[in-house]
Amino acid sequence: MKRMLRQLLLQEDLNFLLTNRVPRALLTRWMGWFSQLRSPWLARLSIRTWRLFTDLDLSDAREHHFDSLHACFTRALVDGARPADPDPALLASPSDGIVGACGRVEGTTVFQAKGYPYQLGELFGPSQDITPFKDGVFITLRLTSSMYHRFHAPHDGRVEHVTYLSGDTWNVNPIALTRVERLFCRNERAVLRTRLARGAHQVALVPVAAILVASIRLHFLDVLLHLRWRGPNEIPCDAGMRKGEELGWFQHGSTILIFAPKDFALLDGIECGARVKAGQALMRLPD
Repeated sequence: MKRMLRQLLLQEDLNFLLTNRVPRALLTRWMGWFSQLRSPWLARLSIRTWRLFTDLDLSDAREHHFDSLHACFTRALVDGARPADPDPALLASPSDGIVGACGRVEGTTVFQAKGYPYQLGELFGPSQDITPFKDGVFITLRLTSSMYHRFHAPHDGRVEHVTYLSGDTWNVNPIALTRVERLFCRNERAVLRTRLARGAHQVALVPVAAILVASIRLHFLDVLLHLRWRGPNEIPCDAGMRKGEELGWFQHGSTILIFAPKDFALLDGIECGARVKAGQALMRLPD
């Protein structure tokens, strides 16, 4: 039964219809309300249903009993479950995820999928200087609904600015990425501009929300970014970060894009389809 349900959802036309040809914003708001209902029995039933469609693994979760579905979505892990690579010459992954795309930015053009380009300026918003990332390096990490949903600092440094851009809630799975042009530029997202302590290099993290997800929590800001904000919203900040330190979380799962300057280099094994864990090394900093 479980296998049959998953195979059914892998049919591209049906998957796209079920996840995108629906009132996405309304369904996302409803999910945000439903997931936070405090009821242990409802949470158990929801998690049991969720497991029919995903490989949900709670073995490294700090808690195993949840009073809401939201608590399971945003679960913390046991200490040491996601150690950050200690080498200061390496940039660590901010989250668990599957590499959906990676490589070089072609001038200011990035590819969300083969044949589906978008512009850095449109992704970052009109207020942002994209010069540091021209011809740079990028990685797209897709978080499935069953994955650990918190994200962490990729290196020591500071978060200098956040731009929050309101938008749609298209699904960000591979099927949608090959059917919806400039999808990442259409969806709800935040642009975190960081400066690394080593070399003062700029690195940008762009959490992109999706259907059932559009809620992003950043611990260094006293605000929950979600669909009811209308953007762009410019939020200057000066928050220190330590490599591996938790920065925030998604509700349910989505995508994080990482952008670094052109002198950074992807490590061997970081390629499309690779599965990575938060804290795992992704890129090498310039000498």
